[in-house]
Amino acid sequence: MTVLSYPEPVTVPARQARAVTLRAGQSVRITDVAGGQVGDVFAYNADDLSEHHSAAHTRTHTARLFPALGESFVTNRRRPILTYTADTSPGVHDMLIAACDPERYAAYGDPGHANCADNLRRAVTELGYAAPLFVPQPINVFMRIPVADDQTLSWLEAATAPGDSIDFRAEMDCLIVVSACPQDHNPINGARPTPLALTILPASSEENRR
Repeated sequence: MTVLSYPEPVTVPARQARAVTLRAGQSVRITDVAGGQVGDVFAYNADDLSEHHSAAHTRTHTARLFPALGESFVTNRRRPILTYTADTSPGVHDMLIAACDPERYAAYGDPGHANCADNLRRAVTELGYAAPLFVPQPINVFMRIPVADDQTLSWLEAATAPGDSIDFRAEMDCLIVVSACPQDHNPINGARPTPLALTILPASSEENRR
């Protein structure tokens, strides 16, 4: 993969996405700058984009619906790709909801709305990769989608405060894409999408915190 340097945090503007590459052992910290913002996180094998994080395989691997601190996320080939190492947020994240896409907003009567699927494709091509044809189920950081006793889902506003963050450690060389979700037709972002920030931590960093 192409080795990139990130001496400063990478801003993910509201309604947009940014991609970064990580060597195995490096970590990325995703910070909710203003609070109340969901991020769609996509992870690929940097040398083979046909291998990517799989929510379905991860649920099988962990026997959980939602991520838990210390657990790994696995790919569609059942190999660890990221480990959830630290969190200063309320710790509520989702792995059930698909990335928003043009069809989602067309159904709302809002064609042409920014969406995470197109954000993903754009961010990947900006790093010189071919745009993926398939959009994987993302890790929806800071997103609150509780499951009720009757199996229905609720769409709740993200509970993060400004500066809350989550860390992931790369278990292989990775391409990571984070979209500051543009959803404003339901309350997950408080109807006001805002930026996120990405900080790359070296493999030897002591900054990762429990």
